[in-house]
Amino acid sequence: MSEYSERDVQREVTDLEGKSATAARLFDIRRIIGGLFVLYGVIVMIAGFTASDAAIRKAEGVNINLWTGLGMLLLGLFFLAWLKLRPTVPPPSDALPEDERPDERPSQ
Repeated sequence: MSEYSERDVQREVTDLEGKSATAARLFDIRRIIGGLFVLYGVIVMIAGFTASDAAIRKAEGVNINLWTGLGMLLLGLFFLAWLKLRPTVPPPSDALPEDERPDERPSQ
């Protein structure tokens, strides 16, 4: 039966906290929403650039795909800029409830 020392447990907890913070940043909802809006915005803008005169007349003279695509692109870029300027930070370890904190007493 192998026994772990306090140092081994602390190292493992630190590694898991680092992986958790990386996963939280990777799957931040702002990244997903921003990326999808940028992608769809570019696709809709391409449809707007290739719109026929009949399609523009049908929309009362407004190239709706071009303007909608531009709006989607700007919204997606806003989300990605927000992610870059205000990244998520993991909560400090002292923010954990008392019963979830690791035992900080020295081992005997």
